[in-house]
Amino acid sequence: MVIKGMIVIDRQFRGSAALIAAAFVWGMAFSAQSNAMRYVEPFTFVFLRSIITSAVLLLAMPLFNRLSAHGGDSAVNPPFKAHIVPGILCGVFLVLATILQQVGLVYTTPAKSGFVTALYIVIVPIMGIFMGRRVRGAVWLGLALSLTGMFLLCVTDDLSINIGDLFTLGSAFMFSCQILMVGRYAAGMNAVKLSAMQFATCAVVAGVAAFLFETPRVEGMLACWTSILYVAVFSGALGYTLQMVGQKYADPTLASLLMCLESVFAAIGGWLLLGQSLSARELLGCALMLSASVIAQLPEKRAE
Repeated sequence: MVIKGMIVIDRQFRGSAALIAAAFVWGMAFSAQSNAMRYVEPFTFVFLRSIITSAVLLLAMPLFNRLSAHGGDSAVNPPFKAHIVPGILCGVFLVLATILQQVGLVYTTPAKSGFVTALYIVIVPIMGIFMGRRVRGAVWLGLALSLTGMFLLCVTDDLSINIGDLFTLGSAFMFSCQILMVGRYAAGMNAVKLSAMQFATCAVVAGVAAFLFETPRVEGMLACWTSILYVAVFSGALGYTLQMVGQKYADPTLASLLMCLESVFAAIGGWLLLGQSLSARELLGCALMLSASVIAQLPEKRAE
């Protein structure tokens, strides 16, 4: 019994460590994304990161399958064609969310973008009402705190809101739709194939938009190639891998709480890498929004 308990604790530790690492690479990606906007336009950046992430996932698929089999998981591996329609639907929402986030980063800071994006943790349960799901009291409390925090973080003293914050809020809604879509189709699908198809859809949509509405320049891409690679490989492919490993071992509620740290790392990255800082008012807003994310994920107390 003692050995069995130690094994469970070891798996939970590994899962928690993987999720914290995923939150770290995702949070730091906001600074890389913000830096890239100095050299390339939003559609171009989303196209480049998406096509690289999709390629990396496809190339690494055999490794994912071996790791899954080594872990004793039953193989869920339908043919690739079964993932096309679900992957496209998920990818449409993902590309809209990513593009809105990128446009927002032109006008707002990585710290603000990270915390406003994290609102999806509260938005997803609220949107579930329209799918017949019950919303717990903790979620309503989290929504109230997040709205208060967003007001302190985004609304200036003259009661104006940065246009970038509005784009980022729209991104949070699109991420919420993407999360619900993945929740609907993920069961019975191969996660790597679904994710690869999702990013391939992002690449196609963003690529068409880039050549229609922007002027992609090779010199701009070369000037920020490190930011593009970081977001594509670390935030995209590696971050996804860490999330998959973490959620394999960690309790779902704990997983959600640990992934909330993405917004904290986004603020730290903006401070360390870009020299950006937050005022006392904005820090209070961040604290309220992080608290809202945690409260919204707290388990409901059940009667015995």
